Amino acid sequence: MASDTTGKPQPATLRVGALDAFIASDGAISLLVVLLGFLCGTVLILAVGRNPANMYAALLQTLTGFDITRGTWNARYIGEWLTASMPLILCGLSMGFAARTGLFNIGAEGQYVMGLTAAQFVALYGPRISGLHWALALLAGLVAGALWGALVGWLKARYSVSEVVATIMLNYVAYFLSRFLTQLIPAANTYRTPAYPETALLKNALFERLTNGSRLNTGLFVVALCVLFYWFVIERTKLGYELRATGFNKEAARCSGIKVTRSITASMAISGGFAGLAGVIVALGSFGYGRVLGGLDNYGFNGIAVALVGNSTAGGTLLSGLLFGMLASAQPLMQSRQIPKEVTWIISGLVVVFISLRAGFRMIAEWRQKRIAEKGGTRDE
Repeated sequence: MASDTTGKPQPATLRVGALDAFIASDGAISLLVVLLGFLCGTVLILAVGRNPANMYAALLQTLTGFDITRGTWNARYIGEWLTASMPLILCGLSMGFAARTGLFNIGAEGQYVMGLTAAQFVALYGPRISGLHWALALLAGLVAGALWGALVGWLKARYSVSEVVATIMLNYVAYFLSRFLTQLIPAANTYRTPAYPETALLKNALFERLTNGSRLNTGLFVVALCVLFYWFVIERTKLGYELRATGFNKEAARCSGIKVTRSITASMAISGGFAGLAGVIVALGSFGYGRVLGGLDNYGFNGIAVALVGNSTAGGTLLSGLLFGMLASAQPLMQSRQIPKEVTWIISGLVVVFISLRAGFRMIAEWRQKRIAEKGGTRDE
């Protein structure tokens, strides 16, 4: 027990040391697990008789456009990295927003598909007016994804239907519905539709010049606005407080006057809107025609990993999406340097697995604080 200036004993104070601060920081733990993932990837490359430096050279080229082996620079690699990251960030926001409100949105893939499908129809049949055309497609994708998510939220709030089961089932409903509807388009075959008009595309001439003809497009502004919207709603609005309160304890929220059914439905609608916009960006930014999906694109499922690594925060999800986008974009460069493309997926998977260490670190932190309290002293390590 410590004592004050009067000599009376005072309760012991717990001082948090550097190790405790590190353990308590979700951001620091996320950084650690990313480093562990790359360390394991390095060991794996050595085990198969390849040079790990080639992997890091490919990653450097993806991030900066600089080819260290040839001494050349091409901004196209940067543009393609950002293009690959955009749908991952949006699907990560979709999963993260639901998680922050106590829900598990495993249906971002279906919401993404609905957004993509709606955008394709507007692109083919909407008014061919520059600016208005792609804006209407964005709105259609947003609404389609939001409605698909809101349906799950309403079923959860009204009838206590598990959002996990409902979203998994609706993923496949969305996929087969998209295939059926898209093949009804005149002149569509089992692979694609006719080409979009130029007014429907998200092309950005400035970005194309800056990145040497990459596919980087106007969707970049959409992603930036979504990240800001996510942060503002969750952290700075009454709606965000109500959504988080509902996720923490539905009954307590209801007793506080919060309309629980509306909150859960709104949460899933917003989550679905993020995923729907991801579908629009892929549909109109990466392709010049509508696709008859031959399989799921898996952006929604990968968004789960993005949100986990990003701690379901706006900034963390943004950085996590850029990380996973970098790994996806670096695959062709790694193959050209004799590094198996599967290494990037192994690293991604290990990063997600290592996230489970967060719970272990928290247990260690609680144990350390308990020991300090039992000793009745202070510790600042």
